[in-house]
Formats: sequence, C-alpha cells, structure tokens
Amino acid sequence: MDVRTFWLAGRAATGETELTVTNPHDGRAVARHWVPTDDQVEEAVEAAAAVAGQAAALPVHVRAEALAHVSRRLAERADEIAHLITAENGKPIMWARGEVSRAVATFRFAAEETRRWSGGVQRLDSEPAAAGRLAYVSRVPKGPVLAITPFNFPLNLVAHKVAPAIAVGAPVIVKPAPATPLSSLLLGEILAETDLPAGMFSVLPIENERASALVTDSRLPVVSFTGSAPVGYAIADQVPRKHVTLELGGNAAAVVLADADLDWAAQRIALYSNYQAGQSCIAVQRVIVEQSVYDAFAERLLPAVNALVTGDPADEKTQVGPLVSEAAAERVEQWVREAVDAGATLLAGGGRDGATVEPTVLGSVPHDAKVACEEVFGPVMILQPAASIDEAYAMVNDSKYGLQAGVFTRSLDAAFRANRELEVGGVIIGDVPSYRADQMPYGGVKDSGIGREGLHSAMEDLTYEKVMVLTGLSL
Repeated sequence: MDVRTFWLAGRAATGETELTVTNPHDGRAVARHWVPTDDQVEEAVEAAAAVAGQAAALPVHVRAEALAHVSRRLAERADEIAHLITAENGKPIMWARGEVSRAVATFRFAAEETRRWSGGVQRLDSEPAAAGRLAYVSRVPKGPVLAITPFNFPLNLVAHKVAPAIAVGAPVIVKPAPATPLSSLLLGEILAETDLPAGMFSVLPIENERASALVTDSRLPVVSFTGSAPVGYAIADQVPRKHVTLELGGNAAAVVLADADLDWAAQRIALYSNYQAGQSCIAVQRVIVEQSVYDAFAERLLPAVNALVTGDPADEKTQVGPLVSEAAAERVEQWVREAVDAGATLLAGGGRDGATVEPTVLGSVPHDAKVACEEVFGPVMILQPAASIDEAYAMVNDSKYGLQAGVFTRSLDAAFRANRELEVGGVIIGDVPSYRADQMPYGGVKDSGIGREGLHSAMEDLTYEKVMVLTGLSL
C-alpha cells in the first residue's frame, strides 16, 4: 500500500512514522500516510511566519486564481474525491458527492469574494477641523492561521478555513482530524498546483495531543477550531490573547407548528436527523411539535424514519451509514439505553450493528437525559409536544447550545417572531436546521461557539481594519 505524503510549506514531504486510515464500515485499511516529525512541524510554522508579509501583499488576481483553480480541480476529480470521503469517513456516497459539490462552490465563492475584496474611503471633512482629510480603510490579515478541522466533513469544513485564509492573504496550517486526514492531504496536492508562495499552506496530519504546541505558538496568532465545546473552550482559555474562532456543537431543534405542511416536515426531519449518521452539528436532534398536530405528525414521521436505507456507504442507495467508529456507536447506543431506562419510549430504531446505529426516535424523554440536553452526534431524535408557539420557542431556547433552529410554518408572523426570540445563530424557516448555504454567515451562540464562517464573514474575521488618513486634499 502506498504511503501518502503530507504537505510542508507547499511541498510534498515524508516523515519517520506512518499511520493507517481505516474504513468505519468494514474496518479495512484505506491508506497509510506519513506523520510529520516535531522538526517538520517547526519548519511549517517558521515558513508560515516568514511568508506572512509576502502573502498579505499578494495581488488579488494571484489569490483569486489560486482559489478558482482549486474549485475547478475539485470539480474535475469529484468522483474520486467523493469515494475517498466515503472510504475514510463512512459517509454514504450520496452525501459524499454533496460534500464535494459544496467544496467546489466554497472555493468558487472565495475566488469571487477575493475579487470584490477592496478598501473603502470616508470623507472626514464633516467637521471644519478635518477639512481636506480623507480616510482610506483597508483590511489586513491578523497573521498565519492554525486550522483545526473535524472528521465529519473532512473536505468542506477544511475548505471553510483554507479558502478565506488564502482569500485575505494569510498563510494557513491545517491540522486535520486523525480519523480522516486523506481529504485534506488531497486538497494539499491541489493547492500545490497553484502559484501560491512556499509557506502559504501546510497540511500536517499529527496526533491530537501534539496540537497543543501549535495552539500556543505565538507565530500563529489566529486559531480556527471546529469540534466539541469542551475542547474548543479549552483552546480559548489556553490562549486568551489570540484571536480564536470556535465552531462548536449543537442539539438542533426543528419546530413544527400547527399550520405546517406535515408531509414535507416529516420527510425532511426524518432524513436530516440521520444524514451523515447524525454526525453534523446541525442534524435534527430535538423535534418540537405543536400539540394539536402532534399525533398526525408522528404518524407521518415514524414511517419516514423506518423507510430510510441503512447499510454499506459505498452503495448509491444508502442514506444512513456508520458512525466514525464503533466506540462512537457504542456511546450513542448507551445514551439511548440510559434515556429508555429513565422512562423514555423507544418509537423507532435503537439497535446497533458494529459502527452503525439504526435511525432512532424517542418520545417522553426526561429533560435531563443526555439525548435531550447534550449533543448526541448520532442518528437519534427526540419527539416533544408543545402546548403553544410560546412553549415551543421556549423549549428551543432551553438549551446550552444555540447553533441553528428550523421552524416549519406558513406564517410570516411566526417566522419573524422566531428570528426575534430564538437564541441561535441561524433560523431556517420552512425547513430543517440542517440547511447551510456555504456563502452565508454560519455560527452559533452560547456553547455553540464564537465567530462566523461563510466566506465574507470569515474573511472579515481573519482581518482587522487599518485606516490611512490623507491630508491636504481638495475634496
């Protein structure tokens, strides 16, 4: 089996040790990759710091064309990359194809935003003392970026960190999830085809315990992390003077009001509670249904859940595949068992076969059960009645998380009220909370994180405003 190289300051490199990536579905070895040594990690950081000035000064067309090239090459290799994602992650091929398409769009959006990214001017002579003065306001990179990425979207969530960094002229070091580094390594291969300067990017597939040294390195003033809340906030506490962006967890709620299209809501909620095997921060976890339509909705939801196709992720018909590991599946199974032992009703699923958990629906779940108040990160949803819209929205907010929520309603008043009242970063009307357009601002409140992704929002987050005042002008 070939051993995949990693990317050190823009060039392919080998290390002294290797790791094997396995398929969560059947345990087979997918590929092996070299692991960077400590000296090579140091070389990557040193190169990023050394090239920072050159990177910030790169002409717009160089940055934009590099991003456009990545978008085109991802599209050209889409089938190959989708099968790679399925192999290393266990994601069904239908969802893997969707992830590649989104990454193509993410880099294309970044190229377009780069060409629009420009300074602004502000006349200052609104007061007599500032006569003849004009401010030119530009945005400057805060410095090299450390991007720590998760396993659940091993290509597109890497794209959401790499693309805006390149767009603003910031070097970026990617530390991918140990379970799924292959997609990041392939992305590094494509980046190496561009005219970006050496040191502009590195992809370092190191073990999690070695990431702490990168987090605390003063030469990497920006840390962008996607993962669990405990790890994310530990990073923020570790480096209080750095700029830290955290995209953390959730236990996303879908609200079904009495005026909703129940058939549409049931189909969407069934699918998007279980897509990615529930391993998405915005997968539907809590389903809150107005009491007057609760029974009618449940009659539609449960058959839709039971009809989902579970199995081999390489099969084009499979909708629900394995979790990232058998240990992850065992944890989800245990949480379901704990809820049932505490009085919850098992309405659908509940079984486990290796790393695969059946799409599961629970009713009458105690408020303090883990499946209700923590992030399951598995194919499990809880069904809850609400006496009114007031109670439904209060139930959404009764969570330490606040990433996104979905509200199924035909009422504009209910929609705008949801936007006013729900304590989340995004409100999706007429659909599940799992909807994300890659160009829109994306992020949460409370324990769901700090900062926003989405190309323009991320570009602003990675830069600061700088003002130059011109004096003695005839305006």
